[in-house]
Parts: sequence; C-alpha cells; structure tokens
Amino acid sequence: MPTPDRFKRSPLAMAVLGILHLEPMHPYAIQRRIKEWGKDKVVNVGQRAQLYKTIARLQDAGLVTVRATGRDQQYPERTVYEITDTGRAACTAWITDMLAVPRNEFPEFPAALSFLMLLGPDGAREELERRLKALRAGHAELETGIAQAVRFGLPRVTMLEDEYQRAVTEAEIRWLEGVVADLADGTLTWSWESLAQFQDQGPTGG
Repeated sequence: MPTPDRFKRSPLAMAVLGILHLEPMHPYAIQRRIKEWGKDKVVNVGQRAQLYKTIARLQDAGLVTVRATGRDQQYPERTVYEITDTGRAACTAWITDMLAVPRNEFPEFPAALSFLMLLGPDGAREELERRLKALRAGHAELETGIAQAVRFGLPRVTMLEDEYQRAVTEAEIRWLEGVVADLADGTLTWSWESLAQFQDQGPTGG
C-alpha cells in the first residue's frame, strides 16, 4: 500500500487535494470545480477515469478518505471524499516544493526540436509557422480570459497561472518569430552533407 512519503505526486493529485482542502466532494464535482475555475488549462482532468484512479491512489496513501456514499436520481452512487490531516500536510508540501524547485519536466516540444533537422529547413519552417499561428491564437484567448477575470473583480492570486502562461507564450512567440525569420532568409539552414561530419560527435564535439 502506498504511503504519503512514497506517493508519486502529480498536478492532478495536487489539484484534487487542493479542491478537497476547501470542502468534501464527489469526483464529478471535483472535475466540474476544476473546470469552472479554469484550472483545466494547467491540470489534465479531461479523463474522468484518470481522476478516479488518482483519487483511489490518494485514498490508499491515506491522503483522502470516504466521507459518505449516497444515491440520487441522476447518479446511481456518489462517493463523497474528504481530505485527511495527512493529505493537508502533503498538499502544502507539494505546493511548496513545486513552486520553489525547478525541474526538467521533459515536455514534447524541446524533444521534437532536438530532431528538427530531420524535416529539412523548409519542412521545419512550415511546422514552426503552424505552431506560431496556434500560439498567437492561444495568447489571444489568454488575454481575453484575463481581461474578463479582471472585469469580474477576481483576486489576482487566482489568475497567476494565466499570467504565467501568458508570459511563457509571449516569450515562445518572440523566439519562434526569430527562428522562422532565420529559416526564411537562410541564416539558419543545413543539409545532410553538412550534418554528416558531426554524426559521430556528441554535443561537445567528443
């Protein structure tokens, strides 16, 4: 059985504890609350099956427990979960560590960049332009969402993840614009012949 100190934390597990920190809830309500608060932009809660698995792991580790089980006309059974004292301590510890300690989370984009040369300069430029278009659209949505939240008078602390996402997106857009421009004017280019001489060398030339 998992124990709190050996529990493999995740953004979803942290979000579940954070929601239950406020009040006991059943899984459907947890998922709905995460979406209502816009936290689904930073926490993957799209698959309810994954949410149930996460809650089960939290329960096995003693971080949440069953508060009550009931039935109604819409749902055959609703198990309401509540956070334990151990869960509150774990939630605080996770948030503290996740905020303070940078980690390499191995996202897909840098991994794909490391093999960008396989597409050739023209193919690379085409795909990066597609990404740039998508990022600009996402940035516009973030701006709209933040502006709406400000109009509604929401406290800034509830929007910090959106501010962060906006800043990161803006930085990536600026960087991509530079790379695409270099690909367009030939400043950044390569060929299989030019790469062949480095195929047996590592990043440091060893």
